[in-house]
Amino acid sequence: MPLTRLDPIDRLILAELQADGRMTNVELARRVGISAPPCLRRVRALEDQGYIKGFHADVDARALGFEVQVFAMVGLQSQAEADLRAFEGRCEAWPLVRECHMLNGEVDFMLKCVAPDLSSFQSFLTGELLTAPNVASVKTSLVIRGAKDEPGVPFDVLENRLARNA
Repeated sequence: MPLTRLDPIDRLILAELQADGRMTNVELARRVGISAPPCLRRVRALEDQGYIKGFHADVDARALGFEVQVFAMVGLQSQAEADLRAFEGRCEAWPLVRECHMLNGEVDFMLKCVAPDLSSFQSFLTGELLTAPNVASVKTSLVIRGAKDEPGVPFDVLENRLARNA
């Protein structure tokens, strides 16, 4: 869905909700400069159109005991569409896999995994991932520390592009 279908108020609603999804509709309406009833209608329309996929809390994995974060680069033996979908389905079922992205290039998938400890990840790696059908190779990189973890999209970049193209 192209962003240009959205008006500036819709984009501002999305930017504000992305920054703070817990604010009340009244506060959101105040921030974007409209009254509460049309603001709520716009939010619901943005949800219905798929611009808002959901709301969630950004939890601290390490504080909850998930000390290990690993990126796994997975190569498959077959890249037929049915095989790609089958692997994606497995990823959805594995609790330790938090993100799964199909790539082009040397590897077929990049997985972001979290685990309470290294032995838990190793058990998943050797008992689930490496033994999964169609998996040809797995290379892992253990995260030492994160320098940036910014969810969502940079609305200011999009607004600047729209202003240039106007």
